[in-house]
Amino acid sequence: MKREELQRIMCMAWQFVKRNGFTMAEALKQAWLNFKLKTRMAKGIVKFYFQKVDGSIREAWGTLAEGLVPETKNTGRKMPDTCQTYFDSEVRDWRCYKIANLIKIA
Repeated sequence: MKREELQRIMCMAWQFVKRNGFTMAEALKQAWLNFKLKTRMAKGIVKFYFQKVDGSIREAWGTLAEGLVPETKNTGRKMPDTCQTYFDSEVRDWRCYKIANLIKIA
C-alpha cells in the first residue's frame, strides 16, 4: 500500500467526521469500504449497495475498468469530493453516489 493511498483514506475519514458527524471509528470503516470498492471497480464489475438521498437502498453493478467503460469527453465539470462516479453496467450510463452512503460491497 502506498503512502498516498493511506493519506487519501485518512483525508476521506476526516471528511466523514467533519461533514457527516461520524465517529473516527465509523469514518475509517467507511473510508476503507470506499477505497476497496474503487479498487475493485478499477479491475471489473462489482455489485454494491448504497442508500439513495430519498432513503431507499439501491443495488448497483458498477465499474471503472478502462476496457468496460465507453470513451468520454471532458465536460469541464468537476465532481464534488463527496460523490463517487461509476459506470452502471445495467443501465449502460454514468451514475454517482454519496460516499458517506455506501452500505456494503457484495
